[in-house]
Amino acid sequence: MAGVYERLGVRRIVNAKGPATRLSGGPMRPEVVAAMAEAASCCVDLLELHAAASRRLAELTGAEAGLVTAGAAAALLLGAAACATGLDPAAMARLPESVTGRDRVVMVRSQRNQYDHAVRTVGLAIVEVGLPDRFAGAGCRDAEPWEIAAAIDARTAAVLWVADPLARPPLPEVAAVARSRGVPVLVDAAGRLPPKANLRRFLEEGADLVAFSGGKAIGGPQASGLLLGRRDLVAAAALQMLDMDYPPGGFRPDPAFLPLDRLPGLPPHGIGRPCKVGKEQIVGLLTALELFLVEDEAARGAPRLGAVRALAEELAGLPGVALEPRLDAPVPELALALDPGRARLDARRLLEALALGDPPIHADPGEIDRGRLVLRPDCLLPGDVGLVVRRLRALLGAPAP
Repeated sequence: MAGVYERLGVRRIVNAKGPATRLSGGPMRPEVVAAMAEAASCCVDLLELHAAASRRLAELTGAEAGLVTAGAAAALLLGAAACATGLDPAAMARLPESVTGRDRVVMVRSQRNQYDHAVRTVGLAIVEVGLPDRFAGAGCRDAEPWEIAAAIDARTAAVLWVADPLARPPLPEVAAVARSRGVPVLVDAAGRLPPKANLRRFLEEGADLVAFSGGKAIGGPQASGLLLGRRDLVAAAALQMLDMDYPPGGFRPDPAFLPLDRLPGLPPHGIGRPCKVGKEQIVGLLTALELFLVEDEAARGAPRLGAVRALAEELAGLPGVALEPRLDAPVPELALALDPGRARLDARRLLEALALGDPPIHADPGEIDRGRLVLRPDCLLPGDVGLVVRRLRALLGAPAP
């Protein structure tokens, strides 16, 4: 199974964090691997493949159109570029310099994150609104719709909203404000699957474009993503990613995918050209998405629930460790709350010790400042639960059973 990595001197890890990019994502289903191998076996016209993929994504998600991208960050970059230029090839050619005057994106201050660099890459400055008192401990308020409305002006290319249960204002209110000002809403929903209903939810709530990761819950290639939404904006995004080196008259796209009659001419290679995807990624992600959508969510979650319950049962009784199974989370997980006065290691030292072992075991570090180590089962392979249990019992002072 790991022969290719052994030849390179690379160790297999036990991934108890989940499908993070730095941990190479998650294992793909055999059907996805087979589809990618079949796609790699011959050549096709990539423009035709992208058009077919867009039609299929529309069927599967209810969006007007869709684009397979090189990850969710690439989808954000392409979506931002589309909002900045529309279908103007002169504007596309000048990015990151703006010739339209639309060189700003409005964003709630509490939603700023390191991934919004993808939007700034296009040349768009982020205008922050709101004061996140609820996070700073200074009160209960955050941004409100009127603040977004007040920040929108002639230089606004889009409103960027990050999908999260705690996000304020809620998307329908943000979309209503943006729509009243004629400005599109770009949603970063990279990790917001499951539930599968979210593939439609954000568009139904008023988003114009939504970016998803393809390599997380969908189970597609790790370097893949989705941009879903309005047909004209998806077309503008595609035109700034595709190979545009066509001879005169040689560019003949499906008009339902790229409306050539609305273009005065072809743009050169766009700012999104570094975000290109190959035929293997397109076919692999479409296959994974089809499987994801037909799979029963309860059946999908059952092995993960079983793994969390097994971990909790086998780790019970560790000194200084309180176990917190979170079975109702979108992906079930187990948190280990470590008592600093009784546990042998604190959360940070335990995280490091697991990663330094053989094989390395990677857990989620998101709560280590709160004294908790989180284990997620969605990337564990058969036998990994036992490895995790034995290592934790050894590190935390309990003999292996």
